[in-house]
Amino acid sequence: MSRFAEGFLLGAATAAHQVEGNNVHSDYWVQEQVPHSMFCEPSLDAVDHYNRYEEDIRLMAEAGLNSYRFSIEWARIQPERDVWEEKEVEHYRRVLQCCHENGITPVVTMMHFTSPKWLISMGGWENPAVAGLFAEYCGRLVGELGDQMEYVCTINEANMRLQLASLMQDMMKRMAGQPGDGSGQKADGTTKADGGQHLGARESDVQVGINLKGDNLMRGMLESAQAFGLKNPMDVHTFVSQCTPEGDLLVMKAHEAARDAMKEKCPHLKIGLTLSLHDLQALPGGEALAAREWEEEFLHYLPFLQKDDFLGVQCYTRKFFDANGVAEPPAGARRTQMGYEDCPGAIGAVVRKVSKHFRGDLMVTENGIATADDARRCEFIREAAEGLRQCIAEGIPLKGYMYWSLLDNFEWQKGYSMTFGLIGVDRTTQTRHSKESLKVLGSLAPYKEGNDAA
Repeated sequence: MSRFAEGFLLGAATAAHQVEGNNVHSDYWVQEQVPHSMFCEPSLDAVDHYNRYEEDIRLMAEAGLNSYRFSIEWARIQPERDVWEEKEVEHYRRVLQCCHENGITPVVTMMHFTSPKWLISMGGWENPAVAGLFAEYCGRLVGELGDQMEYVCTINEANMRLQLASLMQDMMKRMAGQPGDGSGQKADGTTKADGGQHLGARESDVQVGINLKGDNLMRGMLESAQAFGLKNPMDVHTFVSQCTPEGDLLVMKAHEAARDAMKEKCPHLKIGLTLSLHDLQALPGGEALAAREWEEEFLHYLPFLQKDDFLGVQCYTRKFFDANGVAEPPAGARRTQMGYEDCPGAIGAVVRKVSKHFRGDLMVTENGIATADDARRCEFIREAAEGLRQCIAEGIPLKGYMYWSLLDNFEWQKGYSMTFGLIGVDRTTQTRHSKESLKVLGSLAPYKEGNDAA
């Protein structure tokens, strides 16, 4: 396959909590440690990227990649509300410098799901104060590190809270002894459809590792609330939790405030956010439901993105709708370890659809496959890349592609069983081994200066 054109950012992505290890001041760390945790296992040392980032960045560069999307852990920088850890700021300065020394363009995410414990204890992502607190953090941080940055994502998958709302509500109904009738109730109390059987809470309907089953859910939620100093589990508002319409709007206010604060300090920064999107497919009778899902998943966020420099598009699969709601993929469709359909063509379809509404630059900030079969991962990458090349040929301003993920890592509540990585890790020794898929992705990168063109 031919390479992407000069200037295209081709790389891989990680999130701090999933790879660094020992993010002890994070809300996720709190939830992992309670006796009846919803997490299959705790993150612990993760894959020790905090100490081994130089090796990991070097492996990327040696494979030919030219970009790395990673997040800075807010809870490391501000372990307490009135504490600012300069030694952690300097750690991330070294990470940024390491990228530049290896010819890697950093794409920095300021908040990738995890928040400081103290923020959740004061109401988290339903407390209106979070917008100002997040903006203050972002502004101060880029005031110190912005000279090393170019592309910045404020919030990862800013729409994830609303996507989870109906699943969480259905789960709570079941825990309360009410039938999980699959009403698909949204955060505003309306329903996505008419209560059809396909609309029950399914973990595979969202593109993140969550567990909605088990006998200890309520006990774990009560324990988590107590660990945050809260009495009611429904008052625990992490970023990946139940969400009200006001909470959904609050995320966008936090994005706008953070963007403006960072622009004031560093006008050169290119700033956007990322959204979790599906390639929505309507079967006969499902057209209106698919359209409504697209409105909820994407279109209603557009007014808050008008001043952004780019939009990060994240997609892993497609979702079907029939007259009853969410329908199953075609019989015999391949599934990933995450349970959803293996569909490399979805990313190109979503980029094309998004470009009709968002007129600025686009970047694929996540796309990948959880599989133990690296040969399949290689084919997935080739097929996804071909779809994106077609988008570029159509004139869509697509500036980059970040495969998820660089390393086999901690897939949130699913633990370490989901293998997305281009690099495998023996967690007993933290030894890295590059997979063939890393080489395949690198073979698509633009030629570096001094090499012949493709």
